[in-house]
Amino acid sequence: MPAPRTLLLTGAAGGVGTLMRDLLPAYGYTLRLLDLRPVEGAPDALTVDLTDRAALREAVRGVDAVLHLAGISLEADFDMILRANIQGTYHLYEAVREECVPRVVFASSNHAVGFTPRPAGGDPLIPVSAPHRPDTFYGLSKAFGEDLAQLYWDKHGVETVSVRIGSCFPEPTSVRMLSVWMSPEDGARLFHAALTAPDVGHTVVYGSSANTRLWWDLEPARALGYVPRDDSERFAAKLVAEHGELDPARPDHARLGGHFCTNPPLWPS
Repeated sequence: MPAPRTLLLTGAAGGVGTLMRDLLPAYGYTLRLLDLRPVEGAPDALTVDLTDRAALREAVRGVDAVLHLAGISLEADFDMILRANIQGTYHLYEAVREECVPRVVFASSNHAVGFTPRPAGGDPLIPVSAPHRPDTFYGLSKAFGEDLAQLYWDKHGVETVSVRIGSCFPEPTSVRMLSVWMSPEDGARLFHAALTAPDVGHTVVYGSSANTRLWWDLEPARALGYVPRDDSERFAAKLVAEHGELDPARPDHARLGGHFCTNPPLWPS
């Protein structure tokens, strides 16, 4: 697929959205920014609630693809998750269908499979075919988003790459994150590959750098043309010295979702 010229970036004021605003234009994208709140430094950004179907349809009109990063990114009351992540994603796909936008890259999450046991030494990497085992209402909303993307491919021909993002920060901040970290630069490489690979239908991939302590299979992402260049291991000595190695006897260390399985961080109410 040729590189999209105009890309709608939802969640442009969020953490990953802010990083991608700086990195994706180098790949030739003209960004149309959208968020629930104003985007700092971008007076032309669209301020749209994902429940406003008319405004959302106007926002997607004329774009070549959508990178959907908007929504609640931590645990929250189910009604909040329902409105922002479940209904909001449905409204986005309806707008995409109505305006004949050919492709979405959906920010899924490792928390869609968060109760999956993490690999121990010598265990196989977690495949993308692992069944949904959400660790929170947030993770449940990401499982829903993946299934919604499959429906819109099968029923309406809208292509999606669902990226189960690990942790996309300038550097990892915990020992667990050494296994699931995606550098911002690798994030841009992966999103670009997901936007341009041909014939993706609905494809699910994990999103991380090529970490020495990797827990999941990156081959489906590589098949899209993703070539990760970073590895979290350069941060390992400092983090292990501060926090110690993961203890498999602890529930928050034994599952892929980490502390989301036991004491998830909460979205501000």
